[in-house]
Amino acid sequence: MTAKLACCVLFSAPAFAQWLHYPTPGIPRTPDGKPNLSAPAPRTAEGLPDLSGIWELEHAPCPKDGCGDYLAGPEFLNLGAKLPGGLPYQPWAATLVKQRTAAEGRDDPVARCLPAGVVRLLTFPPPRKILQLPGEIVILSERDVTFQQIFADGRPLPVDPAPNWNGYSTGNWEGDTLVVRTNGLRNGTWLDRNGSPLTEAAKLTERFRRVNYGRLEIELTVNDPGAYTKAWTVKLNQNIVLNTELLDYFCTDNEKDAQHVANK
Repeated sequence: MTAKLACCVLFSAPAFAQWLHYPTPGIPRTPDGKPNLSAPAPRTAEGLPDLSGIWELEHAPCPKDGCGDYLAGPEFLNLGAKLPGGLPYQPWAATLVKQRTAAEGRDDPVARCLPAGVVRLLTFPPPRKILQLPGEIVILSERDVTFQQIFADGRPLPVDPAPNWNGYSTGNWEGDTLVVRTNGLRNGTWLDRNGSPLTEAAKLTERFRRVNYGRLEIELTVNDPGAYTKAWTVKLNQNIVLNTELLDYFCTDNEKDAQHVANK
């Protein structure tokens, strides 16, 4: 009985350590005590908009019986869902996306627990946390414990970078907008669940603007002459998530199915 009780305590303890319902400090409130998400965006000691917080991609309103655990905005499946005419694929890229879409995500690198890449860091349903520090902004993703570093200390982008999953990012403030530029991305990176491709020729520009306490607008421009006929821009609007924290989530944690899947 003592051993069983010890096991129960061991496995139940994390539920109290996850801060799932711990109140977010400093929330502006309306006279009736509700969070005032339309209140002005907070600012840092330097007078800059403070992008800090836990955010999720804007999705359809929750039904009356509540939201599920894995909500996604339309850009999760198709990054160009709201772009008139869709993404401007080159012919080879359009053919590839049709094949990947028909496979219903089975070929998605994240299905093999590979990193999702810097763009999908902003569209995956699990939330992301922004930490704003002097000279640096860090985006922590709950999904597979990944991150993006944005250096705002004046350093230039690398000239001939070794490609990696999230590339190399620098940022500077233009008024109240943080402008982030990224290069050094890998061939084979998917931009969405449909498999929109990215090549090593790609350069990204993101414009972060916190319009009020509860909303963060991210304008993403992709310039990839290797896969698209022209540069294109989409908005990835984020809504703040209150009274919670990031949790551990890694796709192979407690996974028991891979051993039963036959090799192709």
